Amino acid sequence: MAEATEPKMKPTLGLTGVTVNAMALIAPGAFLWITFVVQAGYAYPSGVGMWAGIFAALMLAYATAISYSELAKLYPGAGSSYFFAEQAFLSKTQAYRFARIAKFVMGWASHLYYWVYPGAMVATMGIMIGYIVGNFAPNTINSGTPGPVFMALIAIIFAFVVAYIAFRGVVGSTIVNIAINGIQIVALLFFSALAIAYRLGHPDGSTGLALDGSKKVLHYVLSGDAPAHASAFSVIAPHNFSYVMLQATIAIFLLVGFESITSLGEESKNPTRDIPRGVLLSLTIQGLFCYMIEYFAANYFMSSAYSLADAKGSAAPIGDMMTIIGNALLGGHGQAFMMVEAITVFLALIGTTLSCINTGARVTYAMGRDEEVPEHFGLLHGNNLTPHRTIWTLAVISAVLGAYAALYFFAGGSAPDDKTIATLPHNLWYSIGMSSNASLAALPNGLALVTLISNFGTFIVYGLTNVCCIVAYREHHMFHGLKHMAIPVFGALANFACMAFYIIGPIEGLGSVKEPLMAVGIAVIWGLYGAFYFVRNSKKKGKSTVLVEKPA
Repeated sequence: MAEATEPKMKPTLGLTGVTVNAMALIAPGAFLWITFVVQAGYAYPSGVGMWAGIFAALMLAYATAISYSELAKLYPGAGSSYFFAEQAFLSKTQAYRFARIAKFVMGWASHLYYWVYPGAMVATMGIMIGYIVGNFAPNTINSGTPGPVFMALIAIIFAFVVAYIAFRGVVGSTIVNIAINGIQIVALLFFSALAIAYRLGHPDGSTGLALDGSKKVLHYVLSGDAPAHASAFSVIAPHNFSYVMLQATIAIFLLVGFESITSLGEESKNPTRDIPRGVLLSLTIQGLFCYMIEYFAANYFMSSAYSLADAKGSAAPIGDMMTIIGNALLGGHGQAFMMVEAITVFLALIGTTLSCINTGARVTYAMGRDEEVPEHFGLLHGNNLTPHRTIWTLAVISAVLGAYAALYFFAGGSAPDDKTIATLPHNLWYSIGMSSNASLAALPNGLALVTLISNFGTFIVYGLTNVCCIVAYREHHMFHGLKHMAIPVFGALANFACMAFYIIGPIEGLGSVKEPLMAVGIAVIWGLYGAFYFVRNSKKKGKSTVLVEKPA
C-alpha cells in the first residue's frame, strides 16, 4: 500500500494569472462606487483634496510595491510578507537571531489587514444591494438610506458565498477574476467619459440636474455655494496638506492588493519572474491608470447640484451620479444606466473579496504550517488543495465585521437628521441602526471604523516590508542603492507617517476623533495579545524566541 503524502499546492498560474489576482483585489469598480462616500464624509470637507490624497497614497504604494517585487525575486514562496521577513533576517550574519520574531510580528500584523479587509468588502456589498433594491421598492427600503438590517443580512450571506468560491480553489478564482476585471474597467471608463462630458456641458453657474432625498430627479441652479470643484485644476489641487493626509489614510484602502500575489509563490509556474512583474503591473493598471482617471471624472462631475454634502449623505454617491448622467446624456435612462454599472460593481466586489480571502487564508496557512498559530490552520483540503479551515474561519470573521459595518453605516458623520429618519419605512429592515440623529452621531461610523482598522494594519505591514527589503539586500551582492535603500526608506517613512496621522488628525481637530483613535486602540490591543500569544506558544512548543544559532 502506497504511503500517504501531505497534500501540496500545485503551480498553475502564469504572469496573467498572478497579475489578474492582484488586479481583482485593487478593483477600481468596487471602490469608486462605495468608498467614495467614506472619502466624501471623512473629515468633511477634506474631500476636496480626494484626488491628491489618492495620488499621495499611490506614491506610497509604488515604493512599497517595489520592495515587494524585489523581495519576491529573492524569496518565492507562500506567505508574502510573513515569509519575506523570516528569510530576510535568516540571510544575515548577525540579524538572523531575530528571524522568528520578525516573521511572527509581520504575520500577526497581516491579520489586522487581511482578516479585517474582507469585512469591509462584504459590508459594501450589503450597502450596494440595499441602494439598488431601494430604487425598485422605495416603500420597503429607501435607496438613499437603505435598511441597516437588510444590508447586514446581505453582508453575512455574501461572506459565505465568496468563501465557498475560495474553498473550491485558486484556478477557478483566477478565471472569475479575468472576466470581472475586463468588464469593470470598460464600464467605469465609460462612466468617466460621460461624467467629464456632462460637466463640460454644465459649467459652474449653469442649470443642471440634482436628486432629492427620495431620488426623484429635479432641476437645480448651480449656485456655487457648496463644497465642489470650480475647475479641472481644482480637482487635482491638494488644497490643504492635512486634507491630503486624511484622504491618504482612507485612499490606501483603494490601492492595497498589489502585494497579494506574493502569497501565491507555490501556485505560480515561474514565481521569481512573474510575481515581481505582476506586483508592479497590477498597481500600474488599476492604480495609476484606472483610479486616477475615474476619481478625476467623479470629482470633476461634482458641483453645487451634487456636492460633497450630497455625496456624504448617500448610500451610493456614484450611483446617484450615474442616474443624473444617464438622465441627461442617455435619453432619460438614468436608472437603467446605473443598474448596468451596478452589475459590474457587483462582480468587482466578488473579485476583490475573493482575492483578499485567498491571500489572507494563505498567510495564516503559512503560519499554521510553521506552528506559529494553531496547527489546524496549516492544513489543506484533500481534494481542493486549499487552506479550508482558514477560509471558513475568515468567512465567519468577515460576516461579523461586515454586519457591524452595515448596521452602523449611518452612524457618526453620516447620521441622517431626525426629519429624514421620520420619513423612512417603519419595518424590520430599520429596527436596528436607525434610532435618532443624536444617538447615531454619538457612535463611530461602522464602515469607516472597519476601514481604518484594516488600513492601520496595512500601513504596519507595508512599512515593515520596506524595512525587510533593506535588511534582505544589505549584505547581498545584488544590492542597489536606489531600489534597496532610498525607495524602501521613503516607503517606510510614508507608511509610518500615515499611521501617525491617525493620532495627529484628532489632536489638530481634523475630522472625527472616534474612528481613528478607536482603530489605533484596537491595533494596540491586537499587538499586545500577539506578544502574549507568541511568548506563551514559544514556551508550550519549546521554541526559542531569539535564535541561538543560524539554521542550516
